[in-house]
Amino acid sequence: MATNLPNLLTYFRIALVPAIVVCFYMPGDAAHWTALALFIIAAITDFFDGYLARAWEQQSNLGRMLDPIADKLLVAVVLIALTWQDVIAGFSLWAAIIILCREILVSGLREFLAELRVSVPVTQLAKWKTTIQMVALGFLLAGPAADKIMPGTIEAGITLLWAAAILTLYTGIDYFRAGVKHLGDDKPEKTPPAPPTAAAAERDGRM
Repeated sequence: MATNLPNLLTYFRIALVPAIVVCFYMPGDAAHWTALALFIIAAITDFFDGYLARAWEQQSNLGRMLDPIADKLLVAVVLIALTWQDVIAGFSLWAAIIILCREILVSGLREFLAELRVSVPVTQLAKWKTTIQMVALGFLLAGPAADKIMPGTIEAGITLLWAAAILTLYTGIDYFRAGVKHLGDDKPEKTPPAPPTAAAAERDGRM
């Protein structure tokens, strides 16, 4: 199952992350368009790996583990690279911080709830958040190069990023509430009985 097509697409998406970062070291507008093209390919693989896994009944524990990791790597690395390039700067940095913090929070909650065998379904609002977030990052990756053709591209990307951040905050609170409800579900570990003392063992006829 590790080498089925859905998992191969996930591996490929993870491999695209450093390739996108390399584009930020390249001069000229071609770097922005290349980064955008790679990001779009990564987003397409994100759709098809899950779709094919369900359609072909090739879902696996490895895929369930790697798919969200690949998504979070892609978003986190692109956000950090865009802030490094000052495409996301000033007050808009808070939008990126909100998104990154939410990803960390949800990862921790999912791990906690998985230990309790509690699943939290993805809501329609969370799907909209993801869509808006990916479109925003696409606009920002094209950034300066696209601004020469379509002025206002970066501003549109920043606006969409803030929309995604607001939805991120809202859906993150929903996940947090789901986790808080199970905080009292943990059961104290049973302490193993202490070994009998010599006197007690002798009294019970064990010595």
